Amino acid sequence: MQKEIAMLDVHKIREDFPILKREVNGKPLVYFDNAATSQTPQVVIDTIVEYYSGYNANIHRGVHTLSQEATDAYEIARKKVQQHFNAKHSHEIILTSGTTHSINIVATGFTNLLSKGDEIIVSALEHHSNIVPWQMLCERTGAILRVIPMNEEGELVMNVYDDLLSHKTKLVFVNHISNALGTINPIEEIIEKAHHVGAAVLIDGAQSCPHIKPDVLALDVDFYVVSAHKLCGPTGVGMLYGKEEWLTKLPPYQGGGEMIDQVTFEKTTYAGLPHKFEAGTPNICGGIAFGAALDYMNSIGFDAIAEYENELLNYGTQKLLEIEGLKIYGTSKNKTSVISFNLKNIHPYDIGTIVDKLGIAVRTGHHCAQPIMDFYKIPGTIRASFSFYNTKEEIDALVEAVKKAKIMLS
Repeated sequence: MQKEIAMLDVHKIREDFPILKREVNGKPLVYFDNAATSQTPQVVIDTIVEYYSGYNANIHRGVHTLSQEATDAYEIARKKVQQHFNAKHSHEIILTSGTTHSINIVATGFTNLLSKGDEIIVSALEHHSNIVPWQMLCERTGAILRVIPMNEEGELVMNVYDDLLSHKTKLVFVNHISNALGTINPIEEIIEKAHHVGAAVLIDGAQSCPHIKPDVLALDVDFYVVSAHKLCGPTGVGMLYGKEEWLTKLPPYQGGGEMIDQVTFEKTTYAGLPHKFEAGTPNICGGIAFGAALDYMNSIGFDAIAEYENELLNYGTQKLLEIEGLKIYGTSKNKTSVISFNLKNIHPYDIGTIVDKLGIAVRTGHHCAQPIMDFYKIPGTIRASFSFYNTKEEIDALVEAVKKAKIMLS
């Protein structure tokens, strides 16, 4: 029996986001830069205000009332993250400053676990945050970086991945969804094949978490990383999920308060999970607001979000392709609500500047994915990324704005 999906009341949902009421350059804001950061609903803003106005205090170390209230709220948020991603234990959830921080914890931790000649695999579709830390790891250890190539549709060439895997492979890291193209990668297959040769897998979920609800147990993934600001939460907070056995193996990323058990001048012992990786005062308010954002997103429903955003993707693709000379990059049949495009002989920056004058926010450039742009031999793209609070009417406004920019720049 097919699962019935509730229809979104988009106009009611838009009322939850105060920023969507503002104007830019005298025009109603059309926000299509969701892949960079999503907007924040009032309930999350209220959570932030409530923390700072009601129980602002440091956590885990105080016996006074405010500290206990803040600690409880922070650990409840950790539990919400655990439940959302279906981790086995709450101590497998490390609260970080975001995806980049999470990746660097793992990359640094593997320094003493790799030897010269070991191989690690990355994909051609990665954000720089899932390339540079691994290059640095190779420089430290003498490990060799291998790359799964991409094709013209913006998909990974999986038969080459099969050839790259060997007993030398120790780590594989791939994004769940490409931030530049919207391609949804076959991570289930990637994880299974990597495990077959004994390699660990890190999945960058920064772009997937706003659109789908990953189940880390079902995926059997070793590490999964996300940023709260991609799914209606605040900036400066995110998650590193790691299997308990892997987090136990990795050394602490930073030294300081909170991550210790006992300290003497002769020797220091470290706290257990998750505190081993959470040195110093964390982004307490951000962590609590992360939990509130997950509550909000789940109240909307990820099945309904995915269905509606796919509708926006199909509509936007059809309408934009009606513009002569427009080319879309990333044409995989399995993709999310991102359209990366260019107009023939016009620089993407110029289009983006004119579109902004008409109140429409899109992203232009290489999107921290220069290898993708090099593959297509282009300087960058115009990227329109849709969220569940966007509308077809806003897509129509984008299409008209691109047409006007084309006339002005031709």
